[in-house]
Amino acid sequence: MRGLYSSKTKIRHQIFTEIARLAYEGDIEKEMDDLPYKILPGEIATYRDSIFLERAIVGERLRVAMGLPLRNISEHAPISKGVEASLIEEKYYEPPLINIIKFACNSCPEKRVIVTEGCQGCLEHPCQEVCPKQAIHMENGRSVINQEKCIKCGKCLESCPYNAIIKQERPCAKACGMNAIHSDEYGRAEIDYDKCVSCGMCLVSCPFSAIVDKGQIYQTIMALKSDTPVYAIVAPAVAGQFEPELKNTQLRGAFKALGFTDIKEVAVGADLCTIEEAKDFMKEVPEKIPFMGTSCCPAWSVMAKKTVPQLANCISMALTPMVLTARLLKQEEPDCKIVFVGPCAAKKLEASRKSVRSYVDFVLTFEEVKGMFDAKGVDFASLPEEEPLTQASSDGRGFAVSGGVAAAVVKAVKRMDPDREVKVVSANGLQECKKMLMAAKAGKYNGYLLEGMACPGGCIAGAGTVQTVKKAGVALEKMKKEASFEECMDTSFGGELEKLEEL
Repeated sequence: MRGLYSSKTKIRHQIFTEIARLAYEGDIEKEMDDLPYKILPGEIATYRDSIFLERAIVGERLRVAMGLPLRNISEHAPISKGVEASLIEEKYYEPPLINIIKFACNSCPEKRVIVTEGCQGCLEHPCQEVCPKQAIHMENGRSVINQEKCIKCGKCLESCPYNAIIKQERPCAKACGMNAIHSDEYGRAEIDYDKCVSCGMCLVSCPFSAIVDKGQIYQTIMALKSDTPVYAIVAPAVAGQFEPELKNTQLRGAFKALGFTDIKEVAVGADLCTIEEAKDFMKEVPEKIPFMGTSCCPAWSVMAKKTVPQLANCISMALTPMVLTARLLKQEEPDCKIVFVGPCAAKKLEASRKSVRSYVDFVLTFEEVKGMFDAKGVDFASLPEEEPLTQASSDGRGFAVSGGVAAAVVKAVKRMDPDREVKVVSANGLQECKKMLMAAKAGKYNGYLLEGMACPGGCIAGAGTVQTVKKAGVALEKMKKEASFEECMDTSFGGELEKLEEL
């Protein structure tokens, strides 16, 4: 659960912090194999049955945080095997992005309906009466479900007056809107990478922390220690992520303390993306395409193209806010390196595309950056308050929540053509996005603007966030200023509206 500090959160944070510490001041080739003993000292297990199992899992998590592949369980190899390939100031990780540590998986049942101790063995036994497969019978005064007959329809759950029947599902599979997770021959979770879009919802949903995504913390810090200027471009969802310790007016100073040259706001790129999508919508819908889907969420975009490839041309070709912001910076300073900092796992995948990798050098999540702050020992209380981030519009910052992208595009269309009517439908969470797409395929949304977001609630609920969705939403509203769209376009990046056509 995002924003809940738990043992899972603690271990993840320790791993990110230790990798960052070694990048800043240590010797990773000599110290990496010792890190599991530092993170989990002593002889007694804290979280699992065995301290050896705990350390083995931490070892795999350390490798993945370095961008390295998981080790083969059946072969002996040190944690640091192959680490020299990651000791570079370049983008590095071997696909796949999302990985399952098999010996950390609990082998949860995929889906089952079971009777709990709450069953009272009532006279009416409605659970039996409503079961279409006669899968329920009484034993010793209690209902029992025959799992071989049960079809998991849930009718018995709804009929039980004591709520004594429950449906259990594997959390990672339930969270996956692509149905990309199934069981291997040992009952452990396995990802079908032909379906996976790297949204990261399985990662945050696994209570055993068996699912991990690869990172670039070490490589980013290597770049920060070089003579090359390195800029952080932060997603609109940054609002409140490091609060209450770090105020938005201290963000620039905090990132400079990590070694960044400066920090820029991706919401400016969102403003430019708004213009592009508004123009495309006015020009192409419905004359050329029946509807237009927004492009800013890479997981939604990839899902749409995988699920209904014949409608791929209906997804906007506008560059995402991340890419637009990065390209603007590269125009001004071609030799700089750019690090996107945001809530999203799928952005790591987007940045690895050939068309994007020359603009975005690294991608970090808020959670990973928090580890860097601790490793560097940044004292937030001592940071001076400065001017807020480069001014972007409220609409641009609103890209971080579900419905925000569509609302911004509609406003832009109205500015260009006040008489133009724009019908909108939004969906968040890939399961709901898929339903929306299927309805569009059937012709129900002809003439519409479709907004899809992979994470329930939008980017503020992304896999790499730190705060709860509720707190992040409140902080975002505070961060959104009542500056006009036109004013922002005139001031941000020195008037980037004029440069948009050059991109």
